[in-house]
Amino acid sequence: MADDPRDPMRDGDGDPGEEFRDMLRDFLSGNSDLDPAQLASAAGLPADPELVQRLIGQLQQALQNSGDGINWGLAREQATALAARSAVAATPAEVSALEQALHVAALWLDEATDIAALTTEPTLLTRAGWAEATMPVWTQLAEPVATSIATALTEVLEEQAPEELQSVLGDAGRLMRNVGGTLFAMQLGQVVGQLAQEVVSGGDVGIPLLDGETRQAALVPQNVDGFAKGLEIPIDEVRLYLAVRELAHARLFRHAKWLRLHLLTQVTDYARGVRIDTGPLEELAADFDPQNPEALREAMTSGKLIPPKTEEQLAALSRLETMLALVEGWVDVVTAQATTRLPKSAAIAESVRRRRAAGGPAESAFASLVGLELRPRRLREAAAMWQAVTDAVGAEARDALWAHPDIVPTDRDIDDPTLLIARLTGDEPAEDDVDRALQELLDDTTGERPHED
Repeated sequence: MADDPRDPMRDGDGDPGEEFRDMLRDFLSGNSDLDPAQLASAAGLPADPELVQRLIGQLQQALQNSGDGINWGLAREQATALAARSAVAATPAEVSALEQALHVAALWLDEATDIAALTTEPTLLTRAGWAEATMPVWTQLAEPVATSIATALTEVLEEQAPEELQSVLGDAGRLMRNVGGTLFAMQLGQVVGQLAQEVVSGGDVGIPLLDGETRQAALVPQNVDGFAKGLEIPIDEVRLYLAVRELAHARLFRHAKWLRLHLLTQVTDYARGVRIDTGPLEELAADFDPQNPEALREAMTSGKLIPPKTEEQLAALSRLETMLALVEGWVDVVTAQATTRLPKSAAIAESVRRRRAAGGPAESAFASLVGLELRPRRLREAAAMWQAVTDAVGAEARDALWAHPDIVPTDRDIDDPTLLIARLTGDEPAEDDVDRALQELLDDTTGERPHED
């Protein structure tokens, strides 16, 4: 039996650093005979020969890449491949039923809101189609963190690498940055591929994932039916409810043209503030075990690299959560009003709210990978506020609040909508002399009372 060139007992030397250098030399020279199971586990992939071979090819491309950017095409390929593996094509009857549901949903929404109908027809997407259509937004959200991790990995490995390893690597900075970026992109693809097996529509996770121009609303038939199977409710009612909800979400973002950019900017601004904790990376580089390559993936996906949020990040996160809650609370109220004909609409709505509050495994994985949760914590309170506004001033005045970001309700309005409703109805209490005197005192930045003549 031939000796294994990477046998830890070779020459009586079990130095993990020497093993790693041997493995890296083999990989750089094109001898990619690494253990497929270990390599798949390190990348978060199933132990599937086809996917492992694809990973090896992509990592070799990263090593040869002379550029300095992250190849997000890998994430798209990974996501669509994983989504397609579990796909079951919708039958003609299922397609027809969903198309009819979307048609009825549009008519019902016309009765619940004055916000105009969509300008493009809603589409039905396969799981792979959803992954491909939404990937541009996922990469936009993940890029700041991916860049930070790739940079931190480069710096740590350059500091930790022995001189002989640096001579093998040559341009170690660019090389490790490309490999780190490739691994992150593959991880993002894994997350989106998993999400594609869970989501029921384009707006299911709250943020606007579709481009809003060529595609404004979409349903994923396989997942819609999967969601319905967990409920003791006729599937036709579930399809109608989810169709109404998706169209309401899409109409809102088309109507409030500022909202999509505003929300995505809030997310990316938060992500740019994420700083990477190099401590875990330094420990990983110092104690790297070639027999446990999962350590690198675990460090990237567990959230260990992202330290506790700063005060500025907490404030930004609070603003983002408020906006997400306002969006989904409005969608909840409008959907409830539009689906009063459905006997089980309240039960479906409760199932949707619980599902959003809990999140799925893939959504939790995205939160760990990027350091950001997309679940609105105050959804019920926001929905109660929108309902109170609707009861007080009607749908038209309610929907007019989305005309500009300066007049959208705030977290204080969610806490207590009384003043908001008073402002909308013109019933604001008149300011008395005591109020004016108190305001003048608060406005006096010097704290001195004005001199009398």
